[in-house]
Amino acid sequence: MARVIQTGDTAAKRRHAHLRSCAEVLRLLAPRPDVAAGRFDEEARDMTAFLVFALRGIAASIEESAQAWDDRNYWKKSERLRADWRWAARTADALAAAALADRWADVPPLLVGLVPHLQTITVTQATRDADWWCGAMKALRKQAG
Repeated sequence: MARVIQTGDTAAKRRHAHLRSCAEVLRLLAPRPDVAAGRFDEEARDMTAFLVFALRGIAASIEESAQAWDDRNYWKKSERLRADWRWAARTADALAAAALADRWADVPPLLVGLVPHLQTITVTQATRDADWWCGAMKALRKQAG
């Protein structure tokens, strides 16, 4: 019998898509001098909220992958995976807290902290446009209740 190869939607594919989205948004935010100074316009705020959702997606995909290892009793491997990617959930929470409290001066250091985690992602051409993050800040506020 031949091996069954799963070609559909997997946690790793979703994680990579979220990582690429984060890298593209950071690439668009980086050259803006106002962002570096902590002054965010409406689009930059939406981009920041979009990063929160993407980082939460990364964290969810990690938990899904770790659960699969737990189910096979590879608990050391699952805990190592969770530990290696804990930065995603922490950064998402910190960005969300700063954005919801309108502490935009706290955001640039958090964005800089993402760079080492995303440096392996090569973005030669942007494939995401404003439609991806338009209204993300409104959605984040709504989700926060």
